[in-house]
Amino acid sequence: MEITRRDFLKLAGASAAAVGLSMSDLSRLEQALANPAAPTVLWLQGAACTGCSVSFLNRVSSSAPKTAADVLIDTVNLRYHPNLMAAAGESAVNVVRSAYDTGGYILVVEGGVPTAFSGAACWAWTYNGVDVTFKDAVTSLAARAGKILCVGTCASWGGIPAAPPNPTGIVGVKTATGKSTINIAGCPAHPDDVVWVISQLLLGRTISLDGSGRPKSLFPEDIHEHCPYEDSEEAERLGLEGRCLEELGCRGKETQGRCQVRLFNGGVNWCMGAGAPCIGCNSPSFPGTQALYKTTGESDD
Repeated sequence: MEITRRDFLKLAGASAAAVGLSMSDLSRLEQALANPAAPTVLWLQGAACTGCSVSFLNRVSSSAPKTAADVLIDTVNLRYHPNLMAAAGESAVNVVRSAYDTGGYILVVEGGVPTAFSGAACWAWTYNGVDVTFKDAVTSLAARAGKILCVGTCASWGGIPAAPPNPTGIVGVKTATGKSTINIAGCPAHPDDVVWVISQLLLGRTISLDGSGRPKSLFPEDIHEHCPYEDSEEAERLGLEGRCLEELGCRGKETQGRCQVRLFNGGVNWCMGAGAPCIGCNSPSFPGTQALYKTTGESDD
């Protein structure tokens, strides 16, 4: 089972304003998806929590198509996804091998790449009785991919799985493969960002990247620049509505993104809007080593 052309267009249409797609873009996207030679998409999962896939599916479930069942019907670009496809075992691997033989596919990677123990901390699949590590699978597929998308901070730079002491030697996909990647940062990545990047690739457009491999259009400036609490009184503890959280460890000044515009959960809220400090999950250094929340031991009451 694979995501349909029709349903990807519904998702793109529902997200059009948020991701900057015009009606002309949607028309061109429909033509691209109708092309039987449109690029195949292979989505692999490594050292991660599957949160980016969940984020993507939650965006789908908030509007038509409303459920995963609505999505998993016909045939389009998403040919391999370990959680979404019906095939399993060698039948699923054959889909990957067929795409590899053709080449030019879009390789989407979710999760970091373990490199210690010859990559044996994470296995992709078994084929003909041979166990294939995630590291070997990603490296092999990256060699023949038309584009490589890192969905989430783990795939982009290692993220939480690579936090010290990192015993399995987890790195981002670019470090593991030596190939250029488009890094859709976030923990998890925002579903509209995933839709936007795939749409731009299908439309044949060049995506301008910053020094960390992130699309400049999606991560244009520090989140702090548009924080509604920027000029508010500093909070000395959590739970105080409408206060600036910089003194509690908010990383908005060092984190690029448009979280305050994108919002999560179908446009409901974002971290600081819910009274939590920005933890910098769009940054290559995430999660870092500093405490996420600082306390002064004093009360604002």
